[in-house]
Amino acid sequence: MSSSTRHRLLAAAGIVTLSLLIPGTAEAAPRPVRLLGEQRVPHNLQFQGTTVGGLSSIDFDPRTGGYVFISDDRSAINPARFYTAKFDVSAKGVGPVTFTGTHPLLRPDGTPYPPLAKNDPAAPQNEQTIDPEELRVDPWTGHYTWSQEGDRLADQHLIQPSIREAARDGHYVRDLPLPANERMTPDAGPRRNYVLEGLAYTGFGTLLASEVEAPLLQDGPPPTPTSGALSRITLQSRFGHVLAQYAYPQEKLFAEPKPATGFADTGVSSMLAVNQADPTKFLMMERSFVTGVGNKVRIFEIDTTGATNVLNTPSLTAAKHVKPVKKRLLADLSDLPLSTVDNIEGMTWGPALPSGERSLLLVSDNNFSASQVTQVVALAVPSERL
Repeated sequence: MSSSTRHRLLAAAGIVTLSLLIPGTAEAAPRPVRLLGEQRVPHNLQFQGTTVGGLSSIDFDPRTGGYVFISDDRSAINPARFYTAKFDVSAKGVGPVTFTGTHPLLRPDGTPYPPLAKNDPAAPQNEQTIDPEELRVDPWTGHYTWSQEGDRLADQHLIQPSIREAARDGHYVRDLPLPANERMTPDAGPRRNYVLEGLAYTGFGTLLASEVEAPLLQDGPPPTPTSGALSRITLQSRFGHVLAQYAYPQEKLFAEPKPATGFADTGVSSMLAVNQADPTKFLMMERSFVTGVGNKVRIFEIDTTGATNVLNTPSLTAAKHVKPVKKRLLADLSDLPLSTVDNIEGMTWGPALPSGERSLLLVSDNNFSASQVTQVVALAVPSERL
């Protein structure tokens, strides 16, 4: 049956859709996210007396037109630090990464953070060793707001996680308050190495959102190959006041380890505001590794509208009628023609493209391992997908 015949029969039956009456109104499938290109930073690149590696976040700096990376080196190789860099992003791809500077992150007394082996448990919390993870450029001041995971040490000494502000030369400015449930205690709070990995400004810089990588101890076990889990997103004023928390539904592990006794890990490694005008929409990066299978990195768009405020909910497993944020898949990096999907941990928006798409830039943390790579990846995201 021809299309015109089908339309006449539908019309005769009184079944006429708007898309048939108005030419060109049929809804087209949204364009997919596509790969623009990728660059690799040489392994163990030496720059200004430091070894480049462990790059666990990336952010665009509008004051320079360049980018800022944080290294998750816990002062074991060089003092905990960040890097500035420049590279071109266009419809043709992404250009070589040129590092332009580096500064250590400094304690309140102006000295670098010590390595774990030399940490003084008697020192104030903001002077103890740190585990840097995410860094964002403050859109108001140009300062660097950065998160770190703290630690749970074998002797039960707890190093608390934190969100801190640093001047552009790395000098300490202040700590922002965290909600009480994100403080570590012997039997509650964040899990070791699964703490503050996501950080994002929104509301034109008036608000700061953060995400713990995995469920708090009191919120149940982390994801498994058969079930997901709930972690928490916190929204606070840029001045520190905590406003709300929302439950974020994490995906289950994408595969079983091979062998079955092998290591498997998953969690949220970065978050990013979709746009500064809407404080309810974010991108969330879920990064997973399964022994014998490899890495999987997925980026989801979420919406906190209508989600339950769980700030005063002691346990998400015990609570009833908690409505988590809404989420939908934006991109699975396994579907893109990348040379490899490594331990990608950071993301930021890059320049708009002539096609009307937005560039989204990603970076991988090579853990200073020769078997991994430091990738800078550029994606093109169609505006209709957001």
